[in-house]
Amino acid sequence: MRLQSVFVLTALLATLTNSAGAQESATASTAAASTSAKPSAGVLVDRAVGYLETTRDEKGAFSPRLGPAVTGLVATGLLRNGRSISDPLVADAVAYVAGFAQPDGGIYTPDSMYRNYETCIAMQCLKEAAEAPGAKKDYADELAAAERYLKGIQWDEEEGHGVSSTSYGGAGYGNHNRPDLSNTSFLIDALHALGRGEDDPAMQKALAFVSRTQNLETEHNTTEFAAKVNDGGFYYTPAAGGSSQAGETDNGGLRSYASMTYAGLKSMIYAGVGPDDRRVKAAYDWVKNHYSLDENPGMGTSGLYYYYHTFAKALDAIGEPTITDSDGTSHDWRGELVAKLAAEQQPTGAWVNSNDRWLESDPNLATAYALLALSYCDAD
Repeated sequence: MRLQSVFVLTALLATLTNSAGAQESATASTAAASTSAKPSAGVLVDRAVGYLETTRDEKGAFSPRLGPAVTGLVATGLLRNGRSISDPLVADAVAYVAGFAQPDGGIYTPDSMYRNYETCIAMQCLKEAAEAPGAKKDYADELAAAERYLKGIQWDEEEGHGVSSTSYGGAGYGNHNRPDLSNTSFLIDALHALGRGEDDPAMQKALAFVSRTQNLETEHNTTEFAAKVNDGGFYYTPAAGGSSQAGETDNGGLRSYASMTYAGLKSMIYAGVGPDDRRVKAAYDWVKNHYSLDENPGMGTSGLYYYYHTFAKALDAIGEPTITDSDGTSHDWRGELVAKLAAEQQPTGAWVNSNDRWLESDPNLATAYALLALSYCDAD
């Protein structure tokens, strides 16, 4: 009887041991599968490169009907993700952009109404190309001329707008007769790429405009809109009567929305505004209260990929690896952004927005924004 019990006990122990080993093996396999399934920024970039190889034209341009802008964004995104300047995909795109240099110093399509926008993008592209390992051209003359051009068309006293004007310091499209935060953000990006900071007069003029696009009443912002919403977010423009792409509040305020809030926050940091400044604190609070990668808060899916790029650029400028939202949840924003872009990448390797507002249904443009966003994320 006792011998039988020993046999039973031995068999039971063997069964338990095998079961535990199987469970441990299964757990290890699951963990390995989970690790291998984790999206990598580098893999996403490689897939995008495969797509871009199929969509450029014979001159190396992307969506050339839109001038040099999309090509400039693509080339900058590729360079910032480590693609070689000698890669024809990059080299041809950079040469295409450089070919739009005009006698007045701007880099844009002749007769373009988007001269500030196109020149700012081209400058960042050429600067990135000049600093790439193995670069053979420094584009110093082109960049110096473009900087003079941008500063010449910035809204200031020369255009009849003094410090008290809501247009002062801004930049805009040529067809709206007013500056806006998006164009001014591009101007600040271009100046930042050249190493300009808070001691640059054009940067400080731009900061004056940016401060007035914030829904925050301060000594820097005494516009008629400053106190109507007062939530720390940003909107499109206070100039020429004011406008927000997110609409107005019942009391005539201009609604804040995420893409402009991240653009405003990043612009202030680039212009030398410190983390303890009330403007930066209020903007960062707005960001934490509206943290999302499912939409461009305040705008739904409109401008979603522009938003992803600006989101990444602003949070990188802040310098924190995580952000804690209004619910107290800590977010690894880089990891979450990579995961989101992995989920949204098309089988072709491209990204595309089903919402065609602001041309994001063009996969070349959406892919360029996605690449730029990924350049601020770890590629491991």
